[in-house]
Amino acid sequence: MGTMRLYVGNISFKATEDDLRELFTQAGEVLSVKLIKDNATGRLRGFGFVEMASEEDGKKAIDLFNGKPFMDRSIVVNEAKPQEKREQGGFRERRGPGTRGPRR
Repeated sequence: MGTMRLYVGNISFKATEDDLRELFTQAGEVLSVKLIKDNATGRLRGFGFVEMASEEDGKKAIDLFNGKPFMDRSIVVNEAKPQEKREQGGFRERRGPGTRGPRR
């Protein structure tokens, strides 16, 4: 049984990594918290990642917090997908040249 990385979305822009750590500690041991910032502005982008010490703690956090209010917003909590898979699949592949069709 390994660690579990969680995606956390719709986070209040007032929230800090410490706020998230405090919340997720209710579900179990938190190994790391990372709020994602916009590279250009340095502002928070409203989502981040929390790494839980075990899968059990991760699943408990999803059950406890997904869709629940946190700092005036309903946060989204689910298992984070590995980045490599996201890059290869989904809608991004179809964004090459010649995919828009003729202009009228």
